[in-house]
Amino acid sequence: MFWEIFTLVIVLPALFLGVLLFGVFVIVPCAFIFASWYMKIKERKLQRRQRDGANVAFFHPYCNAGGGGERVLWVAIKAILTRYPDTHIYIYTLETAEPKTILDKVQNQFNVKVDLNSINFIRLTLRKAIEAKSYPYFTLLMQSLGSMVLGMEAFLKFNPDIYIDTTGFAFSYPIFRYLAQCPVGCYTHYPTITSAMMRRVKHRITSYNNSSVIARNPILTWCKLMYYRIFGWLYSVVGRCADIVMVNGTWTEEHINELWDIPLSTHRVYPPCEVTELKKLRSLVKDSDPIRILSVAQFRPEKDHPLMLQAMYELRNLLVNNEMLWNKIKLVLVGSCRNDEDKERVQNLRDLAKHLSIEDNVQFVVNASYAQLLQLYQTSSMAIHAMWNEHFGISVVECMAAGLITVAHRSGGPLADIIEPSHSSRTGFLAAEPDEYARAILEIIALPTHERTNIIEAARASVDRFSEMEFEKTFLRVTEPLMRLD
Repeated sequence: MFWEIFTLVIVLPALFLGVLLFGVFVIVPCAFIFASWYMKIKERKLQRRQRDGANVAFFHPYCNAGGGGERVLWVAIKAILTRYPDTHIYIYTLETAEPKTILDKVQNQFNVKVDLNSINFIRLTLRKAIEAKSYPYFTLLMQSLGSMVLGMEAFLKFNPDIYIDTTGFAFSYPIFRYLAQCPVGCYTHYPTITSAMMRRVKHRITSYNNSSVIARNPILTWCKLMYYRIFGWLYSVVGRCADIVMVNGTWTEEHINELWDIPLSTHRVYPPCEVTELKKLRSLVKDSDPIRILSVAQFRPEKDHPLMLQAMYELRNLLVNNEMLWNKIKLVLVGSCRNDEDKERVQNLRDLAKHLSIEDNVQFVVNASYAQLLQLYQTSSMAIHAMWNEHFGISVVECMAAGLITVAHRSGGPLADIIEPSHSSRTGFLAAEPDEYARAILEIIALPTHERTNIIEAARASVDRFSEMEFEKTFLRVTEPLMRLD
């Protein structure tokens, strides 16, 4: 009884008084100091911006990689510099190449010319922080936390007026919204995690992001599902720190709206595709030439090149009584290798082709030049793309623009935005399993000339909405709130 009275009369009032004093003498002054600091930095930024123009920083660690994401970056930069010529562009990057070398590659590969004097590269050093190979376990979470480390390095080296992420490192957004105190925009190519990924784990489906060891074990499956759900919640928290969210298509938009739930700030901005020049190409294929099936995709696991090889195996089985036609068909796999892992992946694909006894009908073209690619467009009859839930599918659009009848996976961007499979207005074909791909290829081969021509013309007419010009117009309209001086 004594201790209860002592607690009620002495301890609790003392504790309450201590908390009150701590709040009055510590929290309130700290909050006042932070608010003053915040307003001073905002005011200094505004004054400098009014005087010298806006400093716009793009977060793109691998800006010299030469992929679709890099095309988005450089076309976006060109659009901003054209509309707002007094703007200063900064790029946070891990690339070590000279600025002129980078910009020359941009012009040669993407036909995008950017003035060397308009670009400033902020060199980052903590490369291992975002590399997947640095984290054999909990890769998604650790890479995301690593992006915060890289984001802090970027912020400490340069504090911009406007921050735009074009790589999908959402965990960097709070740093620039709250510490750098600048508006945040992002272009999301692919959500870091999706409900579809969670369903694959839940249903214990083996895939590139769910090993067979985990898929076979119900306890490990449950643990991974909990991990994904926690990570998904964290991803939604940091994603909402963006003021303007751009997504590259319907599929990505639906997932981002589900995860981040900021639909009024989320805008669909199709990526810039090289369609204008490709639509001018004319086929050089002769009746006596091989029937080339072209695949344009980086040699990464998610692109699912093995599915294409399995489709060729199924095609061979369908043509078991037509050896002459089979010998005429050739699958051409064109893609870039970023590192030794990609090179090993190519070797594994060569071994798989040999194992399936289709090696004579498969050709690998690694790190092809743009001139080589144009030649392949003109000497191929059709195209194939096998990635499940491809976020958009720039290569699908470009193959269609080049006049190739395309078979793509029945999911993601090709299904939602790009290919119309109905017979009356067909622009291409969709498939999911190897045998479906094989049957679609045979159907394309058997098409009468007038039907083939109709599909090619319809496909070429449909890709204008994915042009570079359309991207620039939409990008500038969506980012206008970021560029305004409020």
